[in-house]
Amino acid sequence: MNSHRKDIVRAAETTLAVLEVVAFSEEELGVTQIAQRLSLSKGAVFRHLQGLVDRGFVAQDPITSRYRLGVKASLIGRIAPPANDLASAAEGPMRDTRDRTAITTVLSAPTVSGALVLATIIGYRTIEIGVRKGSELPFHASAQGKVMLAFGPPTLMERTLRLGLPALTPHTITDPDQLVTEVAAISKRGFATAPEEALLGINTIAAPVFDRSGQLVGAAALCGSIQYVPADHDEELAGLAQEMAARISRTLGYEG
Repeated sequence: MNSHRKDIVRAAETTLAVLEVVAFSEEELGVTQIAQRLSLSKGAVFRHLQGLVDRGFVAQDPITSRYRLGVKASLIGRIAPPANDLASAAEGPMRDTRDRTAITTVLSAPTVSGALVLATIIGYRTIEIGVRKGSELPFHASAQGKVMLAFGPPTLMERTLRLGLPALTPHTITDPDQLVTEVAAISKRGFATAPEEALLGINTIAAPVFDRSGQLVGAAALCGSIQYVPADHDEELAGLAQEMAARISRTLGYEG
């Protein structure tokens, strides 16, 4: 790939990154906030925002100068195939499970490079643990990601191993053989954990969500402090995570 083409690809990736930050934010954002989240200069972010505004994908509030999704982005969202509307199908089971456990519930969907967080319902514990909607969790260092490696297409594991397994904490799995062994065990027991593998003090229990055709479309998880989501397998919490995922799958038409 020549340098000119690389520049074009890089610019397109930055534009999409800016759009994603605006889209997944729960509030309107200023240039400085967007630049900080992407570790880019305000000038660079402003240029990409202007292009998005000009094409209707992002709108700027004339009073606050902050940015939100524009009309064209909303239109595309309405006409795009709903993919069984995973987030809508998950809302009830996620809220019920949160209410039963007081622990944060999280819904993620697989992408090429990780588990994309689609929805989070915050728990009731003294210290609330949340995962930002729109963030992407690494396959090898998150319970959601390991569920996707276990029940998704083999290409996910192949790509994950090829790109390497960076250590996010001292507990992250960085050995390929160990990851392969753990993923095989997950496929048998039906759920995954990741105690302090992505962030110290935090653990997650996740189970797979399937669509009508039996294809993996996501992972439903309980996420919290290891005080409430122990590093050792908690059979009761694991069962609740599996039940939550199974309810979502049934709503999507899965009969397995």
